[in-house]
Amino acid sequence: MFNNILIVGCGLIGSSILRGSISKNISKNIYVFEKSKKNITFIKKISKKIKFLNNINHQVSNMDLIVLSTHMSQYKIIIRKLQKYVSSKNTITDTGSTKRNIEKLIDKNKKFKEIFVPSHPIAGSEVSGPEHGNKNLFKDKWCIILKNRIKSKNKLKKVERFWKKLGSKIIFMNSVDHDKIFSITSHLPHLIAYNLVKTAIDFQKRNKKNIIKYSAGGLRDFSRTAASNEIMWRDIFFENKDNIINSINIFIKNLNSFKKLIENQNNKSILKILKNSKKVRKEIIDLKQDISKPNFGRDIL
Repeated sequence: MFNNILIVGCGLIGSSILRGSISKNISKNIYVFEKSKKNITFIKKISKKIKFLNNINHQVSNMDLIVLSTHMSQYKIIIRKLQKYVSSKNTITDTGSTKRNIEKLIDKNKKFKEIFVPSHPIAGSEVSGPEHGNKNLFKDKWCIILKNRIKSKNKLKKVERFWKKLGSKIIFMNSVDHDKIFSITSHLPHLIAYNLVKTAIDFQKRNKKNIIKYSAGGLRDFSRTAASNEIMWRDIFFENKDNIINSINIFIKNLNSFKKLIENQNNKSILKILKNSKKVRKEIIDLKQDISKPNFGRDIL
């Protein structure tokens, strides 16, 4: 499919792209640019086929596809380095969880507007690092591709084929809709998880009682989400701050309404909310975004 691809950043997502690309024979040559010596040591064990770039240099100009898979706070630095070497021959995509900020970076450079096709694979885990990479991470998962500004249909098709080859299902979207949607479906749930764990810790300190050892399924499952990479989520919260703040305001409004219903013991309204929540869960399962087995399919602890 490609002669040369370059993966910039090889944590969970980058190493999963790496493994999937090797497994699917996506490229004749696969290059990695990774700053962490620890990660490089592990990546070398994956396959002898992998080649490494010590720096973003002239070799970049030979890459058919460049995939940015770093924390978003690194994008500006990487793009600045790439712009010295890339040309119309290259195609660039990324894996970032927010997209309006990426478009703003691209808009500052005419060259990138011609070759950068932003994408967002909806896949991942609370664990991070190349040791957790999985060649099937993207199988049957959605991948969002922005196409509203892309002038080159050839480059758009190239990125689409790449993600399909890795197993993804493709949805095209614009950056504004993307950031609004994922502020609710992904960013807010993570923020709530972090805050719930903090609330439990604060309660424990204030009452001088070890409540963590009594973690029921609720706190336990929220703590899994809250164990996600802190740098990645800091970047997401900052880069999509307007949409996230709006989502927080909606959540606070609903939380206060819920509080009043409990205070007034409003049986009918409470039951309606709880029943509607079960319908959403069923819809998620029907859409094959999760399995219907109890306890998320885990063995009961």
